[in-house]
Parts: sequence; C-alpha cells; structure tokens
Amino acid sequence: MVSRTGLIRTLIALLAFLFWAPVSTAAAAQAAPAAAAADECGVLAPGASAAAERAIAAACTEVAAGTWYTWGGGHGAQPGATYGQVDPTDPDDSAHDPERRGFDCSGLVRHAYAQATGSDILNGVASQQYYTHRAAERFTAAQGLAPLLPGDLLAWGTSKDLHHIAIYLGAGKMVEAKESGTKLMVSDVRLNGNYYGAVRVNTGQVTGHIHQTWGTDVWTKAEPRLAAARVYAFPYSTTIRVECQKHAEEVTSDGYTNDVWSYLPDYKAWVTNIYIKGPAWLAGVPDCDQRPTP
Repeated sequence: MVSRTGLIRTLIALLAFLFWAPVSTAAAAQAAPAAAAADECGVLAPGASAAAERAIAAACTEVAAGTWYTWGGGHGAQPGATYGQVDPTDPDDSAHDPERRGFDCSGLVRHAYAQATGSDILNGVASQQYYTHRAAERFTAAQGLAPLLPGDLLAWGTSKDLHHIAIYLGAGKMVEAKESGTKLMVSDVRLNGNYYGAVRVNTGQVTGHIHQTWGTDVWTKAEPRLAAARVYAFPYSTTIRVECQKHAEEVTSDGYTNDVWSYLPDYKAWVTNIYIKGPAWLAGVPDCDQRPTP
C-alpha cells in the first residue's frame, strides 16, 4: 500500500513532468531554427544599418525566388532582373543566359541597394561599386572578416580588375550571383588569394568634392604622370570624389592640354583633369601642395 506521503510525492512529480515537458519541447523547437540560421539567407550578425539590412532582404528575396545568374543581368536602364548575354570568355556555360532573367554579381548588388534606398546608388560594374564615392569605410584582405558588418560589399580580383562582388551576411557567409548555370546563392566567404577587400556603403549624404569623369577606358595612375603604374580604368562616365589637385606632368589628349592632376582617395590614385568635367583647375578643390601635412 502506498502511503499518503508517497502518493503526494508521486502526484507532484507527475505534475512537474506535465508542466515542464511542453516548455522544454517548445524551447527545443525554437532552438532548432536558430542553429540552422547560418545556412539561410538573411542578416547573420548584429551591427548592420537599417539600409544594409534592407539590401540583404532584397537579395535574399531573389535567392528564395530561385533567380538565375545571368551574365550582364541587372544592368538595364533601371535596377532589376534582365535577360543576360553570352559571356564571350565562357560561351559554353553562358549559352542559356540570354534565355534567363536574372543578375550577374554587380547587377544583384545594384538591385539590392536600390531596393534598400529607393535610389540607384550603385549603378556600375564590380570595380565601380567597390571604388564607389559612397564608401563609408574600406577594409583590406589582410583584415579578414573581423571588422565587417552585414551589408558590406566583398570584392575579388586586383586593383586593375575587380571582377566579382558579393554582399556579406555575417557569420562567414555571403549572398552572391556566382556564375552561369547556377542560381543566386548563399556561400561561405572565399578568403583566398583572389580576395581583394571590402567596402561599407554610405547610403546617406555624400561629403567631399564630387565630380564626374567623361570618356571611356580612362586610366588612373599611382602617381601624377603618364609613365606611372596603372590603377584602374573608368569604363565610362563615372562619379568620383576628388580630395585635392596639383600641377604636375603636362598631358595632351583628345584635343586638350592640361598639367593639372586630381587625387582620388577612393582609388588611391591620380587622374588628369582633362577627363574630369569642368574647368582645367576645378573650382573649390584645394591644391595638394598647399594642404597642411597630416
């Protein structure tokens, strides 16, 4: 025969089991999605701006929709998916790209940040997006992922040819339009020898001396002289931020002669003022030789 005390203890244990078991089961159910979050498309770390989070959401919407990579996709008159083209460097893999609406790497970045800000702030190829005058901060390959926040743009290639760009999600993951024959995807960040660095996008007001270039394939130089090492060529008219200008080597090109060069902090390079729209000496831009030494 069970004593009254034993019976009470049994009832207490049974009630405790019935009360706590559902709570524990619910907690486990909630923990499961959190563990899988790193494999999903979304903001995977804290610290991102609201605009960066909206850009990630826009890119992840395309991932969820099963949108294709298409070479040249996303570079229409307005941001958004477009039919692609055959990549002349890889015609076999890209043979079906003209039949598919989608994005290439920079087309996706353009679309994501246009959706986030309501303005086409990153129109251009991967190099132009990395070298954007809207850079809030830049990070070298040597810095790795530690200083990055979700929404930062990751770039691969060299200063002369940045050929791929993706959006960082956090937790070592990124969302990208990778290559022909694949759909937009979440990938592990590839910190290999080809990784160049990252840039944080300033989606607010841009400060500094903002100008526009003209011409095609206009090279920037490591120093203000024609024989200096090439850094990057503007493929077409590009918005740039000018830090200062100075008289240096005289250049004659396209019917103009000018000895003024401008320093572009986003490129860490110089360009002749011949290819900057405006007067030979840009109004309001300080003389590099007369600026105080930092």
